[in-house]
Amino acid sequence: MRLFTVLAVCATFLSVPSAATAASCFDRAAAVTYEESRIETPALPGGTRVPYELVRVGGFDPYVAALKQELCRATSVETARRMLEQQGTRLWQTAVARAQGRIQLGTIDRYDDRPLYWSRLIGTRDLRQWRPAFPLSAADRAALLKTYEYASRGVAHSSYGTGVKRVLVSGFDPYQLNGEIRRSNPSGGSALQLDGLTYRVGTETVRVRAVVLPVTWSGFDAGIVEDAFGPHLTGTAPERADLIMTISQGNRGAMVVERWAGAWRGGFADNNNVGEAELIPAAPRWPQPAPTPEFIETTLPHQAMIGAGTGPWPTSLNQNICEWAAGTRPTGPVRCHPNGPSAGSQAQAGGGGNYLSNESMYRSNRLRRELGASDVPGGHLHISALVYPTNPLVIIDAAFTADRAATINQTVALVRAAGAAA
Repeated sequence: MRLFTVLAVCATFLSVPSAATAASCFDRAAAVTYEESRIETPALPGGTRVPYELVRVGGFDPYVAALKQELCRATSVETARRMLEQQGTRLWQTAVARAQGRIQLGTIDRYDDRPLYWSRLIGTRDLRQWRPAFPLSAADRAALLKTYEYASRGVAHSSYGTGVKRVLVSGFDPYQLNGEIRRSNPSGGSALQLDGLTYRVGTETVRVRAVVLPVTWSGFDAGIVEDAFGPHLTGTAPERADLIMTISQGNRGAMVVERWAGAWRGGFADNNNVGEAELIPAAPRWPQPAPTPEFIETTLPHQAMIGAGTGPWPTSLNQNICEWAAGTRPTGPVRCHPNGPSAGSQAQAGGGGNYLSNESMYRSNRLRRELGASDVPGGHLHISALVYPTNPLVIIDAAFTADRAATINQTVALVRAAGAAA
């Protein structure tokens, strides 16, 4: 997006509605998701309300206010749909431009992914509690929520243009917020740095597009991973990807390319505090293999990534898996080892576990294989976890800022190395 467009958006949003106007079309007693309820997390004694503070110091208050205003102005489902796509796109593009230093917005460092997360979440909460003057069915509301989510996550707008090598990556929202409301996710921060990144490798030009995925089983069940990657994996796609990579936060102090993804989800609680252990379901709207593979192996150029010499964290290939013997899932003994899947075994975990990071790799590459894109390298990168300020009243300090920036910069370097080698 051009810089003048972002600045024009910011100028437009300086005129925000009054509190009375913004509240006129919302039922604040209406149900919201568990994730959205965290917006109202109370401040610690002597502290601030972290979600609202992060939106404010990130410079996103005008965007949150504008969405409220436009919802109250909408006159039909179709006008609401167009408005939500526009508002979601503006939110995403502004977050990307801010992250990449093309605009100055807010008072905290540009690597912070949390203002986007909380601004989007306030938007979905408002849309859920919106009571327009015209009839709105549950199906219409769900479709409008999807429109806003996909636009504000980069999913709706991932075009490359012509004459470039195309790399598509994904990051994640913050998670585990019950125990630490200040959480950031460096994979989401990396996605903001990577979206639109263009660089030369010899005579070739490489361009990266990025999306941010939700940390919800329901979002994955609804097909967001496949909807993000699928349009760039079909044989007739004019912008077919040359490499795909899912990225998530892993263990502290390590950058790890996962060799294997497994077909089992462990059922750990997601951002909506729900989870159920089960096989990864098929996705709607996209072709799915039958039977679904137990394990899928990476085809990323991991040697080139390891050999790129990035820092500060070491980069390695994780070859571990966990499996059940044939026919013993889910009650039999689990065997974990680095020797690859045994004949006939059933997946319990990929190298990166059986949470949503494993599932993002599994789903995107299950679809890649089913669409016949075996020539497109694909896989998953786990990046170093963050350490938060010791003082719980401090949202961000110099050490946290430097640590996150270093991790994100190394992630960008690893993606660049993979794109160069694809």
